[in-house]
Amino acid sequence: MRLGASGLIEVVSPFDAVTQAHLRAIRPRGQWLSRRGCWQFPLEAAAALQLQCAGRFPVTPELEQWFAWLSQPLPPLPPHRALVAAAAAEENMPDGRQLFRHQRQAVRWLLARRGAVLADAMGLGKTLSALVAGRALVRLADCRLVVVAPAGLHHHWRQEAAGLGLRLELHSWARLPAELPDAGTVLIADEAHFAQTIHAARTQAFLRLARHPRLRAIWLLSGTPMKNGRPIQLFPLLAAIGHPLGADQRHFEERYCQGHWREQGGRRIWQASGASHLEELQRLVRPLVLHRRKGQCLDLPPKQRLERPVSLDAAEAEAFERALQERIDDYRRRAWAGEVRRDAEALAVFTALRQIASRHKLAATSELVADLRDRGEAVVVFTAFVATALALHRQLGHGDDGGPLVGAVPPARRQRLVDAFQSGRSPVLIATYGTGGLGFTLHRARHVVLVERPWTPGDAEQAEDRCHRIGMGAALTSHWLQLGVADRLVDDLIASKAERISLLLQRQRALPALVRQWLDTV
Repeated sequence: MRLGASGLIEVVSPFDAVTQAHLRAIRPRGQWLSRRGCWQFPLEAAAALQLQCAGRFPVTPELEQWFAWLSQPLPPLPPHRALVAAAAAEENMPDGRQLFRHQRQAVRWLLARRGAVLADAMGLGKTLSALVAGRALVRLADCRLVVVAPAGLHHHWRQEAAGLGLRLELHSWARLPAELPDAGTVLIADEAHFAQTIHAARTQAFLRLARHPRLRAIWLLSGTPMKNGRPIQLFPLLAAIGHPLGADQRHFEERYCQGHWREQGGRRIWQASGASHLEELQRLVRPLVLHRRKGQCLDLPPKQRLERPVSLDAAEAEAFERALQERIDDYRRRAWAGEVRRDAEALAVFTALRQIASRHKLAATSELVADLRDRGEAVVVFTAFVATALALHRQLGHGDDGGPLVGAVPPARRQRLVDAFQSGRSPVLIATYGTGGLGFTLHRARHVVLVERPWTPGDAEQAEDRCHRIGMGAALTSHWLQLGVADRLVDDLIASKAERISLLLQRQRALPALVRQWLDTV
């Protein structure tokens, strides 16, 4: 017997009818993984497994330690009323700030749950709410606070924790710890949608922490718990917080993800990218998932979106067509040589179309940003492409401010770029979605320019909400530059929640078909 990568118990055994019958009778029920040649059981089956398999299967030292912890559980936590009092959410913080009403509600809500997803919209102060709730467990249960967050957000977490007099153990999603402290841990996972792919090594390592016997509470923070509108992305989060729906992946996929077998290339492939019984799913997850929009909690200045069509003159249009045709010819040559899949041409060319369109929007973007800057406005620019960010930085003449906010910039320097913008030393901040759209507060901005929109609908809203949040002093205008079919297709995906979900459920079929129709006219 061994401890699996995701914190489940694995019993490795060659097929034997008697042994199989004994293992099949154990409750809670396990499942046979034929490809790995082992049975997999939840931790709740530990006592039954030890009784049934004692002396028959050797136990790895790692699993032996978990068995010991399970046999010596930590003492129960104080009652909810005592935890709420210890959180002191009504009191002013040392720096004079006070939690908003919706944050105080979040503190009480978290303290009533050992596992929960705080899915409030970006900018509603989830970090501070989780820390104040964690403070109560630190005070009354002598817990350690362990935070998993993207490396670029560690400065923000340290700053907020220092303001509350808390000590944190910080880890990045790229380097998750293998174990938790013996005395008990409150695990807070920021940007929890980083663990939305159930078979990814990162998700498996995170689930192992979530199932650790010394875990006191686990609170997941994410403004986009279903970034693509697909229920399958919610399953790992439900498994991490111990929701009953997270106990049986196959049942979840069949019931809520339209899970089914299909034939592809002579093989049977399990498909679970759809959505069904969503009203039922929403009702069942509601007790452990708290999602509130800004309009429900705050009286923020308004946010408006403006579509800004970009047109090309004859020479630019000819260069655009020539560059695109070169990419199409190159892809078809590589497909003929067997270097890439032939059936992926539509999406590959569509990606190239977006990249080329981004380059051809540089002049319009620079003109718009320069005009806003000259009027004394604070502007944040988001793009999906590093090359576009670098080119805009050069064209706008920001040669001495440290460069745009892209992935290659070290985390400490990223914060300095944000601080320079927030303090007014830099009137413009240029960033990619993956870096600048993650965790930073940019509420000084009065205008946000999206050169193009990201594939994932939640990322566009998240980028805007870096600016539209607590502390902003005036209305925010979001400018969506739009050039050609690529932008129209992506913008259709995020035009409204209903349309976004509908299109995303059909993305693998609908987008290639639409792009293929366009390619036929090239």
